[in-house]
Amino acid sequence: MLIRQMKKQDYPEMSAIYEEGIATKNATFQTNALSYEEWDRKYLPICRLVAVQKEHVVGFAALLPFSSMPSYRGVAELSIYVSSQAKGKGMGSALMDAMITASEEAGIWTLQSLIFPENRASIHLHEKFDFQTLCIHEKLGEMDGVFRDVALMERRSKKICYT
Repeated sequence: MLIRQMKKQDYPEMSAIYEEGIATKNATFQTNALSYEEWDRKYLPICRLVAVQKEHVVGFAALLPFSSMPSYRGVAELSIYVSSQAKGKGMGSALMDAMITASEEAGIWTLQSLIFPENRASIHLHEKFDFQTLCIHEKLGEMDGVFRDVALMERRSKKICYT
């Protein structure tokens, strides 16, 4: 397995992995994958990583901006997905470890994730890398006529000084 920077040509495989997440109903409120152009506008241009195995993308991690205010420049929302064929093989941990390193090198001091509490695998992965659950937003968003809770998890860098 190789973790590397994402290339535009990786997006079709990334999109297919995201569609798998949509189908679980426990990964995102989104109902369709975005076009590459929409995805490119939505995500930060830094820290776009893919996990590659046998020349195929089997996972990805990217960052969303937390706010446009300069004071929050070091805070980002993490999005991380692993294909169903690669789950349980350490891909999520490898991506998370690489993303933490890349984000700290880019000056990100806080990573946040919004996760459905039912997504125990994602919660466990985040806890493994010192993310803390800050709160459970009750009935934060609607999916298929049901309002769903969302856990807000956060990790503060141990390498970036915020004093």
